[in-house]
Amino acid sequence: MKRILFLVVFFLILVPIGYYFLSDQGKVKPLPVINPIDVQQDMVDPEMLRMGKGHRIGAFRFENQDGIWIGDADMKGKVSVVEYFFTTCKSICPIMNTQMQRIQRKFASEKDVRIFSFTVDPDTDTVAQMKRYATAHKAKAGQWHFLTGKKADLYGLARRSFFILKPAEAQNLGDAGSDFIHTNNFVLVDQQLRIRGYYDGTNPKEVSLLQAHIAQLLNEPQ
Repeated sequence: MKRILFLVVFFLILVPIGYYFLSDQGKVKPLPVINPIDVQQDMVDPEMLRMGKGHRIGAFRFENQDGIWIGDADMKGKVSVVEYFFTTCKSICPIMNTQMQRIQRKFASEKDVRIFSFTVDPDTDTVAQMKRYATAHKAKAGQWHFLTGKKADLYGLARRSFFILKPAEAQNLGDAGSDFIHTNNFVLVDQQLRIRGYYDGTNPKEVSLLQAHIAQLLNEPQ
């Protein structure tokens, strides 16, 4: 009798668990693919709003902290985390890059993870300045790129590819006090140059979620 009772209890527990893992509820949900129509319209260049699906990060070419030219080809085939910042920022940027260091430590041995930190103040953030900043943050060469170049190109990429720049901010490229410069967004980009998520780079919980999503993309069928 005890054996029968044990088997009944065992199956009552085992069957629901098995059903959960075999059902859609037990599966990891795929991350969304974010297109211009999925984000706040004033974050998107008007020319991009007509695009329904199929958005990819556009072509770019900037110098990193080692004076090496880095472009969209270096992002393709990798899982990438993107931010916009400036080295003399005393408010949220230090918090964000402390969190970015967490990401680098987590995936230091992962050859298919990249970090791209674009400056919004290239007049100050020269290659030499970026090198000092990268060294201070123990950036791993080849994995974490601090990128500088022409301001119009940097801001244009933010607006047309990453969707983290509002129109008024785009027009005021010389204003070091604009809200855009203090954006806290990290952008997750997949191996096919598609946006898969936005995360608050000042929030450790959201960065932990970002780390989980990076791992998920690494295992996603291509």
